[in-house]
Amino acid sequence: MTTPPVRLGFCPIGKFVFSHEDAMKQKKLLEAKLRHLNIETISLDDVLLDGIVRSQEQVAPVVAHFQRSDIDAVFMPHCNFGTEGAVGAIAKKLGLPVLLWGPRDEAPLPDGKRLRDSLCGLFASSKVLHALDVPFTYIENCRIDDPAFAQGIDTFIRAVNISTAFSKGIRIGHIGQRIDFFWSTIINEGELLRKFNVEVLPVDMVQFIAAAKARTQKNRAAYREELQTMRQTMVIEGFDTDEPMINVLAVRDEMLEIAGREQLEGIAIQDFMSLVDEMGAYCFYANSAVSDRYPIGCESDIHGAISAAILQRAALGTSPAFLADLTVRHPSNDNAVLLWHAGAPLSMCHPDERITIGQHWILPSPLSGMPHFRLKHGPITIARFDGDERGYRLAVGEGSSIDGPRTRNNYVWMAVDNWQRWERVLIEGPFMHHAGMIYGHFARALAEACKYIDGLDLTKLNALS
Repeated sequence: MTTPPVRLGFCPIGKFVFSHEDAMKQKKLLEAKLRHLNIETISLDDVLLDGIVRSQEQVAPVVAHFQRSDIDAVFMPHCNFGTEGAVGAIAKKLGLPVLLWGPRDEAPLPDGKRLRDSLCGLFASSKVLHALDVPFTYIENCRIDDPAFAQGIDTFIRAVNISTAFSKGIRIGHIGQRIDFFWSTIINEGELLRKFNVEVLPVDMVQFIAAAKARTQKNRAAYREELQTMRQTMVIEGFDTDEPMINVLAVRDEMLEIAGREQLEGIAIQDFMSLVDEMGAYCFYANSAVSDRYPIGCESDIHGAISAAILQRAALGTSPAFLADLTVRHPSNDNAVLLWHAGAPLSMCHPDERITIGQHWILPSPLSGMPHFRLKHGPITIARFDGDERGYRLAVGEGSSIDGPRTRNNYVWMAVDNWQRWERVLIEGPFMHHAGMIYGHFARALAEACKYIDGLDLTKLNALS
């Protein structure tokens, strides 16, 4: 799944004092840097004479311009000082994520004069934003070519991409219903819609199965040919005929059809047993194939699907997420845990692994269809969106894969800084054993996003790197 680029309102801040020429110089340097970073910006050049806010009288035209331009966030770099009243009014009226930064000031001139006091202006503007209850993200006062600047911009864009999903609305498709004995996945749909603009779209399991079977009939020859190709790179065992796996491929395509047609952000699915019995196979390979594009919440875990969707947005849609189980601790590393489940994105497969589709190793069923493969190595971010009437939280943490004993289905061993802390925080809740995982470290972006999502508090599982 790809996400549309974040549209950033470029709102340089100046003041009638200090050097106008130097403020314009900083503005031009910033514009070039943002282009280099491939950030889509909307400037004020068609609204203000020099494209820099210098007085409170300019608030109304600036706000109107940005609202017409449908921006997602506003960047307010302080180019020589800061017109704090305008900063506060623009940010408050727009009601969008705000990024503050100013260039590190050079030494005074030989005669003792200074071209700008950007840091001083930032102190004033941040005070006004606090007073107006406007959340904002701050990049430390640094030079434009310092790594902190590019990292700060990147973190902010990712945070905005996450928060925008909630402000514009998230649709999660729910195929089937909640599995009776999974009380941990009971949720409040009305509360999700009211508090977070998350709509759960019910998909009737009977109709879904009928549509998938119709696909089987229509596309049997193409599916049989696809199976022949799959067998060249995968081990497919436990089937007497091709029919069950043909049904699984039809389930895959029906899920993709619904997700595209209904503009879904993710899918929660009742994986067993109606679907399994009707298709003659576990359909987790379908999950694996779909989840490279759309996050999947297995076992009707709607909060899990939201968790995975958040992670995918943190990665700007460039990497898939997987809803894993936090299962057992590593036998010899006290700070490592097994991330395990089924239906992991196929792109997560370890390069040394050959995917096997076979029987479920826990459930007492003779049916096949479960994908088995170890996941690749790399840095990992974990997130779990969860809550109830006492409040909603996003648990966020980072770790890295390590070697560990072999097991079945899809798995990777993850080491963290202090597993005992993670365990206690997650147990004390309001979380569960399902957690979204994605490759890459995006905890800071997830933490920043929580500033801009009303009613969602952050739970840090470890210190953010």
